[in-house]
Amino acid sequence: MPTTIDADSKVTETRTCPLCGTTLSSDNPNECPKCDWTIGYRRRLDASAGSNRDVAAVFLSIVPGLGHIYKGHPLTGALLMMGGFFAAFACALAAAASAGFGLLLIPLYWAGVMMQVYWLEDRRKPKQPAS
Repeated sequence: MPTTIDADSKVTETRTCPLCGTTLSSDNPNECPKCDWTIGYRRRLDASAGSNRDVAAVFLSIVPGLGHIYKGHPLTGALLMMGGFFAAFACALAAAASAGFGLLLIPLYWAGVMMQVYWLEDRRKPKQPAS
C-alpha cells in the first residue's frame, strides 16, 4: 500500500511527488502533472463552532428525538423517541433494584442524544431571505 503524506508537507529537495513519485515541473512544483497531489493535499478545513440550528436542536432534544426530526432525520428521531420510553422503563427497573441510583441513567441518555444531534448533519437548510 502506498504511503500518504501529511497535509502540511513541503515539496522535497528532489522535487518529486510524494504520492506517485513523478518528477515535478520546475515551473509549478506545487502540483503533480500525473496525479491529483497539490500542496495542502488532505488539509482539514476548520470546523465551525456550531450554528443556531444546532443549539436549537439540542434544546429540542429535551424530548429525545425532536432535535433529530428538526434537523431532517425523522426515522432516527422516531427511533430515539421509542428508545426514550425503553430507557425510562429500564431506568425505573434499575432504580427499583438499586435504591434509586438507576435514575441517574436518564440524564446519560439525554446527554448522549443531545451530543449526537449537535454534531449531526443538518439536512434541512435554513431558508434564504428573499432578495
